[in-house]
Amino acid sequence: MSDLVKQLTAKYFPDSRESLIIGGISASKLADAHGTPLYAYDGGILTKKFEMLRAALPKCFSIYYSIKANPYLPLVQHFLSLGCGLEIASLGEFHRAIEAGAVPEKLLFAGPGKSATELEAVLSDGIGEIHVESLTELTRISRLCKRLDRRAKVAVRINPSGDVEGGAMRMGGRPAPFGIDEEILDSVLDCILTHPELDLSGIHLFNGTQILDSSVLLLQYQHGLQLARRVAMRLGRPLETLDFGGGLGIPYFQHERELDLGLFAEGLQRLFATVHSDALFRETRFLVEPGRFLVGEGGIYVARVLDVKTSRGKKFVVVDGGMNHHLAASGNLGQTIKRNYPIAILNKLSAPCEETVDVVGPLCTPLDTLARGMVLPHAEIGDLLVIFQSGAYGKSASPLQFLSHPEPKEVFLSSKQNVEGSRQEGGHSQQVPEVPIPTARL
Repeated sequence: MSDLVKQLTAKYFPDSRESLIIGGISASKLADAHGTPLYAYDGGILTKKFEMLRAALPKCFSIYYSIKANPYLPLVQHFLSLGCGLEIASLGEFHRAIEAGAVPEKLLFAGPGKSATELEAVLSDGIGEIHVESLTELTRISRLCKRLDRRAKVAVRINPSGDVEGGAMRMGGRPAPFGIDEEILDSVLDCILTHPELDLSGIHLFNGTQILDSSVLLLQYQHGLQLARRVAMRLGRPLETLDFGGGLGIPYFQHERELDLGLFAEGLQRLFATVHSDALFRETRFLVEPGRFLVGEGGIYVARVLDVKTSRGKKFVVVDGGMNHHLAASGNLGQTIKRNYPIAILNKLSAPCEETVDVVGPLCTPLDTLARGMVLPHAEIGDLLVIFQSGAYGKSASPLQFLSHPEPKEVFLSSKQNVEGSRQEGGHSQQVPEVPIPTARL
């Protein structure tokens, strides 16, 4: 196993020996019961990640789960049960949140292209807060409020200056479709204040995602506090919300190290030491909206080996799922240079890694490569391959219809000693057999 696979297994799957154990059950048994390809999520790990973040944040913070990371219904319901709010970015995610049992008042709606249809639907149902990303959107919300005879709580999503940019995928600090440039913030505030049907409740600051350096996050939070003070002084009252966005990362590749939550917590304690006594923050709720950080490490993707072949001296391991199910692992979802996700043969965890192979899926395209130059144990037809760090941006971020292969199943391992699974067919959720499991041990 690679060092990263060893670290992940020891931290999140400690009962594993020869075979991977997730949520107290053998991943091989899950594959036999549900078939492959398969996504499996461990609710115990999700709870652990939530509790780790909750402990690092000051008590004045609220956590909102970002549905875009993974909209699987049992998973969304799990975060609601932990007391999370939800951040959505489409009408479809709004419907998923309501289906999961969320109340509209605990939903935040962000995204650069909100249509009039989407805005009318969420306004009619009493959305908690809409994060405005342009003057056009501001006008659109205003017109809808007048027609519906409603007031809307809006927050300004700010594209901050380049001084605080950071993260593997940068979304601010440069020309971007996200948010309103910090340089024109005052004129946008002036515009909002001319619309009595709009209630300016807060600001949203989000530079980027997949940040593993706590100092980068702390710099961004410091800048957010400065902007919030500036806006509160302009309004003559405290803001209701200051949303720091998400951005917290997880290690995907061998050279990466996990975010140091201890350093992050210490930095936040220093940063917020005087906030509670500042009248400009007297009524402010501080929000974070992580997705990947909460779910990424709690999910695995399992595929079965269909063939092992050698072509001109290179060995290929062919599995029954590929980029159509897990685009991110194939390197076709934002990677500039293809790097391998942590991968192992889950039924041969203790076997020596002795063969260098490329792992490919079943699709008729050279893009369908899950790993290049990966050193694994000797692979045989019928073995099960596992891709770790697959809880976020997996199935829902992949081209599922490409070449018309069946969709992967999903199962959720909860602390209620069952496995809930659903398979999407023709847009409908179909239950698959439950498999009893013991309570997850972490």
